[in-house]
Amino acid sequence: MPLNIIEKSAGFAEVILLAFEKNQENHEIIKKYSGLAYVPEMNLGPKDVLSIYHPVKEQKISILGLGEQKDHARSYQYFRSAIHQLKSKTKIHIEVIGSHLSDELLTNAVIGLRISLVNIGAFKTNGNRFEEPQISLIIDKSQESIANKALSIAEAQVSAMHLVDTPSNIKTPEYMADYAVASGKKYGYKVDVYDKKALTEMKMEALLAVGQGSCNEPRLIVMEYNPKGKKSTNPKLGLVGKGISFDTGGISIKPSANMGYMKSDMGGAAAVIGAVELAARLKLDIHIVGVVPAAENSVDANSIRPGDVISSYSGKSIEVIDTDAEGRLVLADGLAYIIRNYQPENLIDLATLTGSVIAALGYTASGMFTHNDEMAASLTSVGAPINERVWRMPMWEDYAPDMHSDIADIKNLSSRPVAGSITAAKFLEVFTAEHKNWVHLDIAGVAFADSEFAKSRTATAFGVRLLGAYMETMI
Repeated sequence: MPLNIIEKSAGFAEVILLAFEKNQENHEIIKKYSGLAYVPEMNLGPKDVLSIYHPVKEQKISILGLGEQKDHARSYQYFRSAIHQLKSKTKIHIEVIGSHLSDELLTNAVIGLRISLVNIGAFKTNGNRFEEPQISLIIDKSQESIANKALSIAEAQVSAMHLVDTPSNIKTPEYMADYAVASGKKYGYKVDVYDKKALTEMKMEALLAVGQGSCNEPRLIVMEYNPKGKKSTNPKLGLVGKGISFDTGGISIKPSANMGYMKSDMGGAAAVIGAVELAARLKLDIHIVGVVPAAENSVDANSIRPGDVISSYSGKSIEVIDTDAEGRLVLADGLAYIIRNYQPENLIDLATLTGSVIAALGYTASGMFTHNDEMAASLTSVGAPINERVWRMPMWEDYAPDMHSDIADIKNLSSRPVAGSITAAKFLEVFTAEHKNWVHLDIAGVAFADSEFAKSRTATAFGVRLLGAYMETMI
């Protein structure tokens, strides 16, 4: 059910939701909707909800606390949480008053409200059909462009969330390719898909090696958004997303505990698909290319083995130390491909790559690896206000020897159990042709997370809004 953005109340909502910053409650607005002659000081903290019942209309008036300015980056979560609290087992109509909100808070309100309608239980036989409310956001006409832009951001995020949360028996590399093709047709960007035969001819040998143990063959998905009339030889921005549709670990098989979460190992791919879709939805004046090397890392007699030496699209040889370090292998081919064929001015890859980045940063921020100070500063500055934070990690050459191989150009795993996210980034760096404007984002801790909205981890769509905000700085 879509979020309705309207300028006038329909007049039949069971619940009215009002949201205010701390110590800035507008008592006149509260009086207007509550029927109360006197409104006491509430002093609500962030995400607090206080409900008042209208004495005549038999209508619930819920007041949501938005906290102080420092809390606003997370305010979309407050709106989502409020709707989660207000849901009942029967369908209800909730009207949210947004006309008094700042542009920042209105944007987050739209995003939070729209994401609150994501049906996590889509595969249940009842479809959770009785649990979703109808939500209308009341705005002024002057706020229409802000609200519509925010809704486009939210829809792109929802698209990425659906993709990540889809079970891997459905979400094969082919499914991901079809998903991108459908999005491209709908929103007006070009999508090319390369199957196993084409990948073999292209010598995408690292990508093929990862996928050779699965009956679901790999795909290379190439998306290009170029505004009409935009003349540019090279894309302003190139994006590469790790697209492992499921990760068993291969021969270096993972423990069974929580292996089901590995359906999320294409969170980087979802972010890239979502970001390209967002650029097209917003008709941003920027030429971008997104590349997703997609494969399923499975186990059979054809799987690559620890100790194997494989080639890659770049021509460099790789000693496979651990088949569970497969994401960097597909990214190696994706990075080399986009650089050779498109020469993007700026390059960002996103991947649920290492557990080490979670050990370093927890589930709060993405690890950022780059030699480019300007890009690092820009991504940091646009990410903080929208709660898609990145934290810069070192890329010193001291870490490079850990990836040296005796028998190949490089090995895919360090021999030491330390600095795993950094050495993974140093591996990827080998395949960037010394690109000066390259950033690697390790989103392992933020792409798929626990929340109050589900009993197990679900997708966050981390990266979609971050990349959208970053693209706007480049226009």
